[in-house]
Amino acid sequence: MPEERPAAPSGAEDANDPRSRYRTLPEPVRIADTVESHDPLPAPDPTTGRDPERDFVLRNAG
Repeated sequence: MPEERPAAPSGAEDANDPRSRYRTLPEPVRIADTVESHDPLPAPDPTTGRDPERDFVLRNAG
């Protein structure tokens, strides 16, 4: 047989009752108060500013 809980006292909103904070939900967060995400910085240049075509010609021209 399931165990029955005792009936809540008439002053169920008692400040000493640890369950009282769970009786209501918090206020919802407004969309305007949320954080906006953004794209990260662009990826670094893989050639680090060098021109690989020019470097190839200079290496192999001689």
